Formats: sequence, C-alpha cells, structure tokens
Amino acid sequence: MATLDAARRRQIHDLMVKTRLTEETAISMNKKGEGHFWIGGAGEEAFGICLGLQVDKGQGPDHDFLHLHYRGGPTAIAMGVEPIDHLRQMRATASDPFSGGRQFVEHYAIPEWNIVPVSPTIETQYTMAPGTALVQKRHGGQGITIVTGGDAGAAEGDFHVCLTWASRPGNELPILIIVTHNRWGISTASSSQWPTTSLNDLATPFGIKNSRVDGNDVEATWNAIAQAMNYVRTERRPYCLQADVSRLYGHSSASGANRIEGEPDCIALFEDKLIAEGTMSRADCDAVWSQWREQVRSAYDQVHREPYPDGTDIWKHIFAEPVRT
Repeated sequence: MATLDAARRRQIHDLMVKTRLTEETAISMNKKGEGHFWIGGAGEEAFGICLGLQVDKGQGPDHDFLHLHYRGGPTAIAMGVEPIDHLRQMRATASDPFSGGRQFVEHYAIPEWNIVPVSPTIETQYTMAPGTALVQKRHGGQGITIVTGGDAGAAEGDFHVCLTWASRPGNELPILIIVTHNRWGISTASSSQWPTTSLNDLATPFGIKNSRVDGNDVEATWNAIAQAMNYVRTERRPYCLQADVSRLYGHSSASGANRIEGEPDCIALFEDKLIAEGTMSRADCDAVWSQWREQVRSAYDQVHREPYPDGTDIWKHIFAEPVRT
C-alpha cells in the first residue's frame, strides 16, 4: 500500500475543507430561500476528493468519462470546480456555467472534462455509463468510464444492467462501477432492504472483480481507487468498488438538511491523523478553515448580486450545442 506524502495530504485536507464549506453555504442558502433545493455530498469528501484527484481529466475517449450522481461535489471540486460556480447553480443564476440556472445544485455538465450531465433521476447513470465505456473499448488507449451511485440505487434495475453490459464475455468494458454506501435510501434504512452490507458482492456472479473500502479513511480510499483504476486501465475490464461513507446532513433539503449526530466526519478523522503524525498542527488546520470560509463567503456575496436567467437563453448550456446552418 502506497503512503501519501505530506504535500498530498495537505492538498487533500485543503480540498476537503473547501468542499465542506461550499456545501454548508449551499445548505444555508436553501434555508434562507436563496435556492430551491439542496442535495450534496457532505460527508463524502474523503472518497470524492481522492477520486477526483486521480481522474485523467480531459475531453474525448482518450480521457476518463464521469457519470456522477448528485453527491459528486467533492469529485468535481477536486477536479477544479470552484465554489462560486457551485453556488451559482445553487441559486439558479444565469451565470451558472453548468446549466444556465436551470438545473439542481451539484448537477454538473462539463464537456471539457467528460463530465456527463448529472440527472436527478436515481441511478440512470448506471445505464448510460456502458455507452461511453464501449466507445473507449473500441477506441483503445487507457481512458476509462467512471460511474458513481448510492446503495439504494444499487437496488435499481439500472445498476444490474450496468453489471450485465460491462461483463459480457469477450466484450468486457473498461468501467469503474462505484457504490457509495451511506446506509440510507432517502429515509429508508439500508439495513431494512439489503441482507448484506457488501453490495460490491453483487458484481461477483458477473465475474467482475470487486472490493470494499472505508470511504472515511483517506489513505485507504486513495489506494483502493488507485488499484481499481489501474486494473480497469490496464486490463480493460470492469471493476466494482464500494466505499462506506457518511451522510452528514440527511438526504437533502427535503429531509431538513440538519446535521446528523453520531455520523463519522471524515474531515475530523483526517485532521486527527494529520496532527498526530505532525503533518499539520491544529493552528494549521484552523487556518485552512478560516481561509476557505472567507473565500466561500466572498463567492456567496458575488452570486447574491447576479441575475436569474430569462427565456432568451433557454438553449444555452446544453451538453452539445446545436449546429446552426
């Protein structure tokens, strides 16, 4: 198992704090009536950021395609999405670069980075992902398709369709199938629906290599993602990875978006390790929080002054712009 150096650890911590404060600002905006709906990945920073930092970012089949679900904020921010653009989508302003103010927050669409438009419909991304993976198989190279979803969505037919299409004998696809297991499906406990906690085992009958990782452990997560990605890139075959993560603010604003007591906080856990090993001090960690609190607040102030969209630009900000003749 590789050990992350001090610089990488500090980078991950910085991005975790940046993401958390962006999410908490979006939640606050919703509660103040400055956004219609919030849903996001607070509690999934350790996993999402380790994923985003290892993506081969670019456009076209030589680079990785991402089919994210609506908790993909940590991954997108690690790839380069800034708080101001996240908050623009939260407030549905015309300046939202992902949808022009016409999509839910954390529903990115970034063709330059192969981030396929996120859908609020649960788990349809698992059906879509084999399409880009098939293109990459035919194209050659080391680009892979990455698809993420939750444990409740793994019960959907779309997930099993993905397993089927990814594993056809002689036509296996280069796709990393991820299940982020937060133990809830909206308001239904996973324990009341699944006879197992290892949903990655669902891939075993399909002949798909799979594993499970503690998604709150930064170093274990980094290595699990690295190993899974390397397998898919080199073998050109599918891999299924389950990450056990926390859901710190409930399902969404529909359930109140209040902090859930007793949920492990990956940032607090990581800071304890950083301080214990001497990589950062408590003062260093606090300085990162202060820096990003100020920057996210500045982004919020800017977004609050920006206009909403009007009907004249309804066809802008789609994944493929229409061809004009």
